[in-house]
Amino acid sequence: MSASRRCLCCVKYLMFVFNLIFWLGGCGLFGVGVWLSFTQAEFSSLPLSFPSLSAANLLLVAGGITMVTGFLGCLGALKEQRCLLFMFFVILFLLVLTELTLVLVIHIYRDKLDSKAQGELKEGMKIYTSKPGLKKSWDNVQIMFKCCGATNKTDWYDVLNGTLPSSCCSIGVDHCEDGWSEPCYHKARQWLLANIPSVLVFGVCIGVVQILALVFSMLMYCQILSAEKHLD
Repeated sequence: MSASRRCLCCVKYLMFVFNLIFWLGGCGLFGVGVWLSFTQAEFSSLPLSFPSLSAANLLLVAGGITMVTGFLGCLGALKEQRCLLFMFFVILFLLVLTELTLVLVIHIYRDKLDSKAQGELKEGMKIYTSKPGLKKSWDNVQIMFKCCGATNKTDWYDVLNGTLPSSCCSIGVDHCEDGWSEPCYHKARQWLLANIPSVLVFGVCIGVVQILALVFSMLMYCQILSAEKHLD
């Protein structure tokens, strides 16, 4: 076996391994998204700006794209097809750019995003009495997090004519006069931030694998191109 062929085989199997890890990582992200969606299903009528629901949707999309891209990379490595490798490189490169852009946007505009999300939740509270699904979601949120209102318990005063929903107090209370003081958006955000470090570590590992997959896909593309020219 020639030196160039041995080099190609080495890059091929390294790329396959990294893309297999990448694909498994995508499965993990998708699985966490599904789990979060099911565990937070009782909040489904709330706006998508609610922290846990936004995280679930983001993980589902990211996991799905990662799985498809990883599969494409594995197939391109095994088949040694320049077309598949080039497609893989372009898709993965765009994915990495999108991830970096998203992280920067969330970091830079986090205060505005928080304000917008809280505004949407407060607007949704106005139809609390007329929409049973929304009412159930709000009650579940307030009971689960022991909170009241989107930004403050006084958010309910305009909606319920100066009163609070029973879910703002302990379970079993018919009339709630002095509900929990902490706002629901703040409590949900705290819950998400408390559970996100492990996801971030996982995300960083996936990011490293993505960069290595980009490098190996380009190396393999160049190796195949060189081998084809040598054969000609």
